[in-house]
Amino acid sequence: MDTFMRAAIDEARKGLAEGGIPIGSVIVHDGRIIGRGHNRRVQQGSAILHGEMDAFENAGRQPAAVYRDSVIYTTLSPCAMCSGAILLYGIPRIVIGENRSFMGEEELLKSRGVQVDVLQDAECEALMREFIAQRPDLWNEDIGEESA
Repeated sequence: MDTFMRAAIDEARKGLAEGGIPIGSVIVHDGRIIGRGHNRRVQQGSAILHGEMDAFENAGRQPAAVYRDSVIYTTLSPCAMCSGAILLYGIPRIVIGENRSFMGEEELLKSRGVQVDVLQDAECEALMREFIAQRPDLWNEDIGEESA
């Protein structure tokens, strides 16, 4: 497995261990991680701290050229909010762990020239499948759905 996807999965596991949703992300520039994060909506009582947003927050202010020469790795297909941040900062490539649990805005990203690579990684899928089965209420809240 790619070192950077492993780092994103490690972030997802941190989120789960903290009582949150197991989605992790890292932003890589010139072969090194400049930002890492995991979904911390539950832990921080936040409306926006998805894994990708947390990685951007932790990467901090960067020159536009840095983001435009970076790759973002995420364990799950990015939602509209996270895809918007990817487009805003001009990230040219995203590597997604899996999109079977949730299909985000991949077509939007592709239509705007972002290279989208989906791994369908078994570990990413298992993390989400188990979490969704155990906490459908938190999952539905995270994706903006009503709980049944």
